[in-house]
Amino acid sequence: MLPRTMAAVLLTGHGGLDRLDYRTDVPVPRPKRGEVLIQVAAAGINNTDINTRIGWYSKSITSGTSEGGAAGLDAANDVDATWSGAALNFPRIQGADVCGRIVDVGEGVPRGRIGERVLVRNMLRTPVDYRPFECWTFGSECDGGFAQFTVAPSRETYAVDTDRSDAELAAVPCAYSTAENMLHRAGVGAERVLVTGASGGVGLAAVQLAKRRGATVLAVCSAAKAADVSAQGADATVDRDADLASALGRTAVDVVVDLVGGPQTSRLLDVLRPGGRYAISGAIAGPMAEIDLRTLYLRDLSVFGCTFQEDEVFKNVVAYVERGEVQPVVTRTYPLAEIARAQEDFLRKKHTGKLVLVPSPPST
Repeated sequence: MLPRTMAAVLLTGHGGLDRLDYRTDVPVPRPKRGEVLIQVAAAGINNTDINTRIGWYSKSITSGTSEGGAAGLDAANDVDATWSGAALNFPRIQGADVCGRIVDVGEGVPRGRIGERVLVRNMLRTPVDYRPFECWTFGSECDGGFAQFTVAPSRETYAVDTDRSDAELAAVPCAYSTAENMLHRAGVGAERVLVTGASGGVGLAAVQLAKRRGATVLAVCSAAKAADVSAQGADATVDRDADLASALGRTAVDVVVDLVGGPQTSRLLDVLRPGGRYAISGAIAGPMAEIDLRTLYLRDLSVFGCTFQEDEVFKNVVAYVERGEVQPVVTRTYPLAEIARAQEDFLRKKHTGKLVLVPSPPST
């Protein structure tokens, strides 16, 4: 029998860590038509959780995530501080990454799904009727996985057959689908690929997934994490403070997979060959960049902004996991109640890969 209430972390408004309210009296959601109820086994932490909390997506913000990650950003405008640009409804249960088991289903969903071990697609298309280039972010435009239970559309909740742990699977949805989407959009094959922020969750996923495609991977990271990144498949590492053109040579790279943004953007374009591609899906170093437009048009460069994901992207990620073609890296797990400490550790960027929250089993 399912409990009536659950433990969950409520985001009560845009701001600092004090806006994360751990409660044990939150009503367990009930699945509506076409939905499943999932008992959350583990939920990964992502930059988007922090960006959403502090209102970083607002166009009024020009700084990097770290400047307001703990205390919040005073300049954030609540009206446009989300992925979609529409105001967020509070309280909100965040958490884009979910691994768990289906424990109930709504009308129209086969009861045979109950018991499945599942991952939820983090970029949901069901709420926008599968319109191209529209999506909801799980844990932003709707409640997500920082709770003992969550609901999700059945057609976007994927059964997964693997021996990987719950924590490892919770490291997959956001990081690996983001990375795979960038590679998919840029059409990456057996060529030279430069990955920025390569020691983070998405960065390591991009390294692994680019290698899977036969690419030669050049990874930008700190010297302290170079060995860890190389162990995940990078053919060479470049210190994040290095002059890229001097280290690699101008026009030495076919594709740049950029997860950092900020002032280094122009230097990334400088190392792309004529006809090269630049894919971006993150700007933790800052959303503002000055570039020389002549570099873009004289070298015939292509730029891909990557958020929306075609259906095949997440399906492929699940298949890669089931076939053992990727290896999620989890540095540490935390009880759900310690979300503030986990996000503080996340902001320090001392870890490699992912940090994951683990809700306690519900009392019945």
